Amino acid sequence: MKDQHENPFPTSEILVFTDEVEYAGGGIVSKQVLKKEHGNVTLFAFDRGEGLSEHSSPYEALVQVIEGVGEIIIGGKRYRLHSGESIIMPANVPHAVAAPERFKMLLTMIR
Repeated sequence: MKDQHENPFPTSEILVFTDEVEYAGGGIVSKQVLKKEHGNVTLFAFDRGEGLSEHSSPYEALVQVIEGVGEIIIGGKRYRLHSGESIIMPANVPHAVAAPERFKMLLTMIR
């Protein structure tokens, strides 16, 4: 049994993140990779047309698109990211996510 401090994913193993989270028709799937006191890493799979509404966080976050094309809106400005591209979302600035097509991303939040 895993305790609350154990990683949800195995350590010292090669991971292919695009294979670790599946799309769900008409939805968003998230899967926590790491959860620690000072931050976390989460995988997301967005079906076409889905998204996360505008919100803000007191922490910086790194978005890495690992499959497809996603849109990240930061402070009202829309950024279109393709697989292999990343963007840093600043703390305390409203942001949102939109999926013009299916895409997967890795979100790293540092507290």
